[in-house]
Amino acid sequence: MTLVSPEDGALKYRVEGVVEDDPTAFVEAEFRTIDMGLAQHGSRLDRALADTVPEFSRSYLRQLLDLGAVSLNGRLDAKASQKIRVGDRVVLEMRPTLESQAFRPEVMDIDVVYEDAHLLVVHKPAGLVVHPAPGNWSGTLLNGLMARNPQSAQVPRAGIVHRLDKDTSGLMVVARTRAAMDALVRMIALRQVHRQYLALVHRSWQGSTAVSLEEPIGRDPRNRLRMAVVNLALHAGKTARTDVELLANCEYGCWVRCTLHTGRTHQIRVHLSTVGHPLVGDALYGGSMVAGMQRQALHAFRLAFTHPVSGEELEFFAPLPQDMRAALAEWSLGYNEN
Repeated sequence: MTLVSPEDGALKYRVEGVVEDDPTAFVEAEFRTIDMGLAQHGSRLDRALADTVPEFSRSYLRQLLDLGAVSLNGRLDAKASQKIRVGDRVVLEMRPTLESQAFRPEVMDIDVVYEDAHLLVVHKPAGLVVHPAPGNWSGTLLNGLMARNPQSAQVPRAGIVHRLDKDTSGLMVVARTRAAMDALVRMIALRQVHRQYLALVHRSWQGSTAVSLEEPIGRDPRNRLRMAVVNLALHAGKTARTDVELLANCEYGCWVRCTLHTGRTHQIRVHLSTVGHPLVGDALYGGSMVAGMQRQALHAFRLAFTHPVSGEELEFFAPLPQDMRAALAEWSLGYNEN
Protein backbone atom coordinates (compact mmCIF):
# COMPACT_ATOMS: atom_id res chain seq x y z
CA MET A 1 0.00 0.00 0.00
CA THR A 2 1.18 3.51 -0.83
CA LEU A 3 0.24 6.64 1.10
CA VAL A 4 -1.31 9.24 -1.23
CA SER A 5 -3.01 12.64 -0.92
CA PRO A 6 -6.14 12.77 -3.09
CA GLU A 7 -7.82 16.11 -3.78
CA ASP A 8 -10.23 15.78 -0.85
CA GLY A 9 -7.28 15.90 1.55
CA ALA A 10 -8.23 12.75 3.45
CA LEU A 11 -5.50 10.33 4.48
CA LYS A 12 -5.78 7.48 1.99
CA TYR A 13 -3.75 4.55 0.70
CA ARG A 14 -3.34 3.42 -2.87
CA VAL A 15 -4.24 -0.26 -3.35
CA GLU A 16 -1.53 -1.91 -5.43
CA GLY A 17 -2.65 -3.65 -8.62
CA VAL A 18 -5.93 -1.71 -8.94
CA VAL A 19 -6.43 0.78 -11.77
CA GLU A 20 -6.78 4.37 -10.61
CA ASP A 21 -10.29 4.90 -12.00
CA ASP A 22 -11.54 1.93 -10.00
CA PRO A 23 -13.55 3.24 -7.00
CA THR A 24 -11.71 0.73 -4.80
CA ALA A 25 -8.30 2.07 -5.84
CA PHE A 26 -8.08 4.27 -2.75
CA VAL A 27 -8.81 3.11 0.79
CA GLU A 28 -9.28 5.75 3.46
CA ALA A 29 -7.41 5.16 6.69
CA GLU A 30 -9.47 4.61 9.83
CA PHE A 31 -8.30 5.71 13.28
CA ARG A 32 -9.53 3.94 16.37
CA THR A 33 -8.93 5.09 19.96
CA ILE A 34 -8.93 2.55 22.78
CA ASP A 35 -8.78 3.38 26.48
CA MET A 36 -7.39 0.32 28.20
CA GLY A 37 -9.29 -1.01 31.18
CA LEU A 38 -8.60 -3.19 34.19
CA ALA A 39 -8.89 -6.38 32.12
CA GLN A 40 -5.87 -5.30 30.05
CA HIS A 41 -3.73 -4.12 32.98
CA GLY A 42 -0.39 -5.95 32.98
CA SER A 43 -0.90 -7.48 29.51
CA ARG A 44 1.48 -7.06 26.60
CA LEU A 45 0.33 -4.49 24.05
CA ASP A 46 -0.16 -7.05 21.30
CA ARG A 47 -2.32 -9.25 23.57
CA ALA A 48 -4.32 -6.23 24.76
CA LEU A 49 -5.00 -5.27 21.15
CA ALA A 50 -6.17 -8.78 20.35
CA ASP A 51 -8.59 -8.56 23.30
CA THR A 52 -9.95 -5.10 22.51
CA VAL A 53 -10.09 -5.33 18.70
CA PRO A 54 -11.20 -8.96 18.22
CA GLU A 55 -12.64 -8.38 14.74
CA PHE A 56 -9.10 -8.17 13.31
CA SER A 57 -6.60 -11.02 13.23
CA ARG A 58 -3.55 -10.99 15.46
CA SER A 59 -1.31 -11.14 12.39
CA TYR A 60 -2.95 -7.98 11.02
CA LEU A 61 -2.52 -6.18 14.35
CA ARG A 62 1.13 -7.25 14.49
CA GLN A 63 1.61 -5.80 11.01
CA LEU A 64 0.22 -2.47 12.24
CA LEU A 65 2.70 -2.52 15.14
CA ASP A 66 5.56 -3.26 12.75
CA LEU A 67 4.44 -0.43 10.45
CA GLY A 68 4.46 2.10 13.30
CA ALA A 69 0.71 2.53 12.97
CA VAL A 70 0.02 2.09 16.70
CA SER A 71 0.62 4.84 19.26
CA LEU A 72 0.63 4.34 23.02
CA ASN A 73 -0.12 7.47 25.06
CA GLY A 74 0.88 9.58 22.08
CA ARG A 75 4.16 7.78 21.32
CA LEU A 76 4.48 6.19 17.87
CA ASP A 77 7.29 3.81 18.83
CA ALA A 78 4.97 1.38 20.63
CA LYS A 79 6.34 -2.16 20.91
CA ALA A 80 4.37 -5.39 21.02
CA SER A 81 6.00 -6.40 24.30
CA GLN A 82 5.20 -3.18 26.21
CA LYS A 83 3.08 -3.68 29.31
CA ILE A 84 -0.31 -1.98 29.48
CA ARG A 85 -1.68 -0.07 32.48
CA VAL A 86 -5.23 0.94 33.28
CA GLY A 87 -6.05 4.20 31.50
CA ASP A 88 -3.43 3.86 28.76
CA ARG A 89 -4.68 5.29 25.48
CA VAL A 90 -3.89 3.43 22.27
CA VAL A 91 -4.62 4.83 18.82
CA LEU A 92 -4.67 2.47 15.85
CA GLU A 93 -4.27 3.69 12.29
CA MET A 94 -6.12 0.92 10.47
CA ARG A 95 -3.88 0.86 7.42
CA PRO A 96 -4.73 -1.49 4.59
CA THR A 97 -2.10 -4.24 4.34
CA LEU A 98 -1.55 -6.92 1.73
CA GLU A 99 -3.29 -9.40 4.00
CA SER A 100 -6.28 -7.17 4.75
CA GLN A 101 -6.76 -6.52 1.02
CA ALA A 102 -6.34 -10.16 -0.01
CA PHE A 103 -10.02 -11.11 0.20
CA ARG A 104 -11.04 -9.26 -2.96
CA PRO A 105 -12.97 -10.67 -5.93
CA GLU A 106 -10.88 -11.27 -9.05
CA VAL A 107 -12.47 -12.54 -12.26
CA MET A 108 -10.88 -15.75 -13.52
CA ASP A 109 -11.85 -18.91 -15.36
CA ILE A 110 -12.80 -21.69 -12.95
CA ASP A 111 -13.38 -25.22 -14.22
CA VAL A 112 -16.58 -26.19 -12.40
CA VAL A 113 -17.33 -29.91 -12.54
CA TYR A 114 -20.53 -29.82 -10.46
CA GLU A 115 -22.63 -27.13 -8.83
CA ASP A 116 -25.86 -26.80 -6.86
CA ALA A 117 -27.22 -24.41 -4.24
CA HIS A 118 -25.06 -25.89 -1.49
CA LEU A 119 -21.66 -26.71 -2.98
CA LEU A 120 -19.54 -26.93 -6.07
CA VAL A 121 -16.72 -29.20 -7.21
CA VAL A 122 -13.90 -27.58 -9.15
CA HIS A 123 -10.95 -28.90 -11.15
CA LYS A 124 -7.95 -26.84 -10.06
CA PRO A 125 -5.11 -26.52 -12.55
CA ALA A 126 -1.47 -26.78 -11.52
CA GLY A 127 0.01 -23.37 -10.73
CA LEU A 128 -3.11 -21.92 -9.08
CA VAL A 129 -2.79 -21.08 -5.38
CA VAL A 130 -5.91 -21.99 -3.41
CA HIS A 131 -5.86 -19.41 -0.59
CA PRO A 132 -4.08 -16.06 -0.09
CA ALA A 133 -0.81 -16.32 1.82
CA PRO A 134 2.53 -14.50 1.97
CA GLY A 135 3.88 -14.23 -1.56
CA ASN A 136 0.44 -14.91 -3.05
CA TRP A 137 -1.95 -12.28 -1.76
CA SER A 138 -3.93 -12.19 -5.04
CA GLY A 139 -4.78 -14.35 -8.02
CA THR A 140 -5.89 -17.29 -5.87
CA LEU A 141 -8.84 -19.63 -6.23
CA LEU A 142 -10.46 -17.85 -3.28
CA ASN A 143 -10.33 -14.53 -5.18
CA GLY A 144 -11.91 -16.20 -8.20
CA LEU A 145 -14.68 -17.78 -6.13
CA MET A 146 -15.55 -14.39 -4.65
CA ALA A 147 -15.87 -12.87 -8.13
CA ARG A 148 -17.94 -15.79 -9.41
CA ASN A 149 -20.37 -15.65 -6.50
CA PRO A 150 -20.41 -12.48 -4.34
CA GLN A 151 -22.37 -14.38 -1.66
CA SER A 152 -19.28 -16.49 -0.99
CA ALA A 153 -17.89 -13.54 0.97
CA GLN A 154 -20.41 -14.47 3.68
CA VAL A 155 -18.86 -17.94 4.06
CA PRO A 156 -15.50 -18.36 5.85
CA ARG A 157 -12.62 -18.70 3.35
CA ALA A 158 -15.20 -18.40 0.56
CA GLY A 159 -16.24 -21.97 1.31
CA ILE A 160 -12.84 -23.64 0.91
CA VAL A 161 -12.81 -26.70 3.19
CA HIS A 162 -9.62 -28.41 2.00
CA ARG A 163 -6.68 -27.43 -0.16
CA LEU A 164 -4.34 -28.63 -2.87
CA ASP A 165 -0.77 -27.43 -3.12
CA LYS A 166 -0.10 -24.81 -5.79
CA ASP A 167 1.55 -27.30 -8.15
CA THR A 168 -0.92 -30.13 -7.56
CA SER A 169 -3.81 -30.38 -10.01
CA GLY A 170 -7.22 -31.93 -9.50
CA LEU A 171 -10.56 -31.95 -7.71
CA MET A 172 -11.72 -29.89 -4.75
CA VAL A 173 -15.12 -29.47 -3.11
CA VAL A 174 -16.15 -25.95 -2.06
CA ALA A 175 -19.11 -25.04 0.16
CA ARG A 176 -21.57 -22.36 -0.94
CA THR A 177 -23.33 -21.96 2.42
CA ARG A 178 -22.18 -21.94 6.03
CA ALA A 179 -24.33 -25.01 6.79
CA ALA A 180 -22.76 -26.97 3.95
CA MET A 181 -19.30 -25.85 5.02
CA ASP A 182 -19.78 -26.98 8.61
CA ALA A 183 -21.10 -30.33 7.39
CA LEU A 184 -18.22 -30.87 4.94
CA VAL A 185 -15.63 -29.98 7.59
CA ARG A 186 -17.17 -32.59 9.92
CA MET A 187 -17.22 -35.16 7.11
CA ILE A 188 -13.55 -34.58 6.31
CA ALA A 189 -12.65 -34.94 9.99
CA LEU A 190 -14.60 -38.23 10.09
CA ARG A 191 -12.86 -39.37 6.86
CA GLN A 192 -16.14 -39.47 4.96
CA VAL A 193 -14.79 -37.47 2.01
CA HIS A 194 -12.77 -39.87 -0.16
CA ARG A 195 -9.80 -38.44 -2.08
CA GLN A 196 -7.52 -40.33 -4.42
CA TYR A 197 -4.45 -39.11 -6.27
CA LEU A 198 -2.26 -40.29 -9.15
CA ALA A 199 1.48 -39.75 -8.88
CA LEU A 200 4.60 -40.34 -10.95
CA VAL A 201 7.53 -41.07 -8.66
CA HIS A 202 11.25 -41.82 -8.87
CA ARG A 203 12.79 -45.32 -8.63
CA SER A 204 11.37 -48.61 -9.74
CA TRP A 205 8.94 -50.12 -7.21
CA GLN A 206 10.06 -53.16 -5.25
CA GLY A 207 8.12 -55.48 -2.98
CA SER A 208 4.38 -55.51 -2.29
CA THR A 209 2.28 -53.67 -4.87
CA ALA A 210 0.01 -52.22 -2.16
CA VAL A 211 1.26 -50.64 1.06
CA SER A 212 -0.15 -48.48 3.83
CA LEU A 213 2.16 -45.69 4.99
CA GLU A 214 1.32 -44.66 8.56
CA GLU A 215 3.87 -42.16 9.82
CA PRO A 216 3.09 -38.96 11.78
CA ILE A 217 3.82 -35.69 10.00
CA GLY A 218 4.87 -32.34 11.42
CA ARG A 219 7.02 -29.34 10.62
CA ASP A 220 10.57 -30.40 9.75
CA PRO A 221 12.64 -29.30 12.80
CA ARG A 222 15.67 -28.70 10.53
CA ASN A 223 13.87 -26.82 7.75
CA ARG A 224 10.71 -24.89 8.60
CA LEU A 225 9.73 -24.68 4.91
CA ARG A 226 9.23 -28.46 4.79
CA MET A 227 7.13 -31.05 6.50
CA ALA A 228 8.63 -34.35 7.67
CA VAL A 229 7.90 -37.64 9.38
CA VAL A 230 8.42 -36.84 13.07
CA ASN A 231 8.65 -38.58 16.42
CA LEU A 232 5.57 -37.33 18.29
CA ALA A 233 7.37 -37.81 21.60
CA LEU A 234 9.90 -35.17 20.55
CA HIS A 235 8.17 -32.92 18.01
CA ALA A 236 4.71 -31.53 17.30
CA GLY A 237 2.82 -33.37 14.57
CA LYS A 238 -0.24 -35.44 13.73
CA THR A 239 -0.85 -39.03 12.75
CA ALA A 240 -1.16 -39.61 9.01
CA ARG A 241 -2.04 -42.50 6.72
CA THR A 242 -1.64 -42.87 2.96
CA ASP A 243 -2.43 -46.08 1.08
CA VAL A 244 -0.27 -46.55 -2.04
CA GLU A 245 -1.00 -48.94 -4.90
CA LEU A 246 1.38 -49.64 -7.79
CA LEU A 247 -0.23 -49.17 -11.22
CA ALA A 248 2.78 -49.41 -13.54
CA ASN A 249 6.52 -49.82 -13.19
CA CYS A 250 9.65 -49.11 -15.24
CA GLU A 251 13.39 -48.76 -14.76
CA TYR A 252 13.17 -44.98 -14.09
CA GLY A 253 10.26 -44.90 -11.70
CA CYS A 254 6.65 -45.90 -11.23
CA TRP A 255 3.04 -44.81 -11.52
CA VAL A 256 1.04 -45.08 -8.29
CA ARG A 257 -2.41 -44.38 -6.90
CA CYS A 258 -2.61 -42.83 -3.43
CA THR A 259 -5.63 -42.85 -1.13
CA LEU A 260 -5.71 -40.30 1.67
CA HIS A 261 -7.10 -41.31 5.05
CA THR A 262 -5.91 -38.07 6.67
CA GLY A 263 -5.21 -34.66 5.16
CA ARG A 264 -1.91 -33.41 6.54
CA THR A 265 0.08 -30.70 4.77
CA HIS A 266 2.24 -32.26 1.99
CA GLN A 267 1.16 -35.71 3.21
CA ILE A 268 1.60 -37.71 -0.01
CA ARG A 269 4.79 -35.87 -0.89
CA VAL A 270 6.34 -36.58 2.52
CA HIS A 271 5.24 -40.20 2.79
CA LEU A 272 6.46 -41.17 -0.69
CA SER A 273 9.76 -39.35 -0.22
CA THR A 274 10.30 -41.08 3.12
CA VAL A 275 10.09 -44.55 1.48
CA GLY A 276 12.51 -43.54 -1.28
CA HIS A 277 10.02 -42.60 -4.01
CA PRO A 278 9.87 -38.76 -4.18
CA LEU A 279 7.49 -37.27 -6.68
CA VAL A 280 8.94 -36.42 -10.07
CA GLY A 281 9.38 -32.63 -10.14
CA ASP A 282 9.11 -32.21 -6.37
CA ALA A 283 12.45 -30.53 -5.60
CA LEU A 284 11.45 -29.74 -2.00
CA TYR A 285 11.31 -33.45 -1.15
CA GLY A 286 14.09 -34.84 -3.33
CA GLY A 287 12.44 -35.10 -6.73
CA SER A 288 13.97 -34.01 -10.05
CA MET A 289 12.58 -32.25 -13.11
CA VAL A 290 12.63 -35.21 -15.49
CA ALA A 291 10.30 -36.70 -18.11
CA GLY A 292 9.39 -33.15 -19.14
CA MET A 293 7.72 -32.32 -15.80
CA GLN A 294 8.11 -28.74 -14.53
CA ARG A 295 6.08 -29.26 -11.36
CA GLN A 296 5.36 -32.08 -8.91
CA ALA A 297 3.66 -34.97 -10.70
CA LEU A 298 0.60 -35.24 -8.46
CA HIS A 299 -3.05 -35.12 -9.54
CA ALA A 300 -6.21 -35.41 -7.39
CA PHE A 301 -8.19 -37.52 -9.84
CA ARG A 302 -11.10 -38.86 -7.74
CA LEU A 303 -13.40 -37.24 -5.17
CA ALA A 304 -16.38 -39.02 -3.61
CA PHE A 305 -18.72 -38.14 -0.75
CA THR A 306 -22.33 -38.09 0.37
CA HIS A 307 -24.03 -34.79 -0.36
CA PRO A 308 -24.35 -33.07 3.05
CA VAL A 309 -27.91 -31.85 2.34
CA SER A 310 -29.58 -34.18 -0.18
CA GLY A 311 -27.85 -37.39 0.93
CA GLU A 312 -27.03 -38.24 -2.70
CA GLU A 313 -23.86 -40.26 -3.30
CA LEU A 314 -21.53 -38.18 -5.46
CA GLU A 315 -18.38 -39.29 -7.28
CA PHE A 316 -16.20 -37.26 -9.63
CA PHE A 317 -13.15 -37.96 -11.79
CA ALA A 318 -10.72 -35.43 -13.27
CA PRO A 319 -8.87 -36.23 -16.51
CA LEU A 320 -5.10 -36.43 -16.28
CA PRO A 321 -3.35 -33.16 -17.29
CA GLN A 322 -1.35 -33.17 -20.50
CA ASP A 323 2.05 -32.70 -18.81
CA MET A 324 1.57 -35.88 -16.77
CA ARG A 325 0.31 -37.78 -19.82
CA ALA A 326 3.44 -36.76 -21.71
CA ALA A 327 5.65 -37.82 -18.80
CA LEU A 328 4.02 -41.24 -18.69
CA ALA A 329 4.51 -41.65 -22.43
CA GLU A 330 8.20 -40.69 -22.13
CA TRP A 331 8.71 -43.45 -19.56
CA SER A 332 6.50 -45.87 -21.57
CA LEU A 333 4.02 -46.20 -18.73
CA GLY A 334 0.45 -46.75 -19.85
CA TYR A 335 -2.55 -44.93 -18.38
CA ASN A 336 -6.06 -46.33 -18.32
CA GLU A 337 -8.78 -43.66 -17.88
CA ASN A 338 -10.86 -46.21 -15.97
